[in-house]
Amino acid sequence: MSKKAKASPYLKRPTDPIEIDRDRSVAGLLAKFEATSFQARNLAIAHNIWLNMLDDACTIALGVSGPLIPAGMRRLVAWLIRNRYVDVVITDGLTVFHDVHESLGRQHYQGSPFTAASELQTHGIARLYDTLLSEEEAREADEWLRSFVNMQDMTRPYATREFLNLLGHELSEIASEDGILTAAYKARVPVFCPGVTTSPLVRGIAAGRIDRKSPFLFDVIQDVVEMAHVLVGSTNVGALYFGSSLCSDFVRQSQATGTVVNARLRPLKYVVQVTLDALHSGSATLHPVEDADNWSRAAKDLRLATVYCDPTIALPMLTTALAQSAARQIKSRRKPTFTLGRDLSISAT
Repeated sequence: MSKKAKASPYLKRPTDPIEIDRDRSVAGLLAKFEATSFQARNLAIAHNIWLNMLDDACTIALGVSGPLIPAGMRRLVAWLIRNRYVDVVITDGLTVFHDVHESLGRQHYQGSPFTAASELQTHGIARLYDTLLSEEEAREADEWLRSFVNMQDMTRPYATREFLNLLGHELSEIASEDGILTAAYKARVPVFCPGVTTSPLVRGIAAGRIDRKSPFLFDVIQDVVEMAHVLVGSTNVGALYFGSSLCSDFVRQSQATGTVVNARLRPLKYVVQVTLDALHSGSATLHPVEDADNWSRAAKDLRLATVYCDPTIALPMLTTALAQSAARQIKSRRKPTFTLGRDLSISAT
């Protein structure tokens, strides 16, 4: 028998190899992950932090960006919103466009990343890695968005939050099932879209301006001001980021703006980040987590987890685990309420 290792404050918790259990739930599997290492343990920590947020008097911001809707994540995000596992959504224009696309009854299709682009172009098909959609159907979504924009008040600008609330209302009248915008509208959850111009979402809006000289404008600064009020008006704040740095950048700048409103920066108490960005890349995505002390925008007792994993793997696992493990937290949850109209207000418990 080998000699026992010398006592050390660092050698206290051995890893525990996972055993096969045909009856184990996803929540049970993540519980087993707590005794492992690398991204399995980080995923388990992320699950526990999300449960802690639900237990606390905490406003939970969910950031989702990138092609997660084409990849099949739409129902998961809608479920999280509808059941108030999150309170605020921050997303990009790509996510909004593809959510509208599916709310209009269209679909995305499995394909191959190796099919020649020229072949797909011949058939009028657009591709996002291994996922396909009809270019004709995408143009129809553009046209629908253009018609919606033309119904709005052209004498004033709109925060993306206000615009997306109105868009969610319109889609809820015609959609056969809830997506992100319709679920958010019904649950009175604000949706912010920083970087709105970087996606197909604005094609229909731009076409309306060119064709009809429509003066429709987004007021993206108002989004920052409103998010600052959300942060300042919250008892505690937690953030969940799935995808690129866009959402975390928006929260960070809104925190800084909040000092103008309140003269005191509202720190993040919880952060979960699921990303494929490498630490050595210096990505801004990592600032609110690993560089939290440098930015002074995290609480001293910050609970954090960074999971280096494809969000299309982590999001279904975390969402399913919460559905199996968070019934008590959801039933007793002290969640904020919002007034959503031209202006936004928050009431936190």
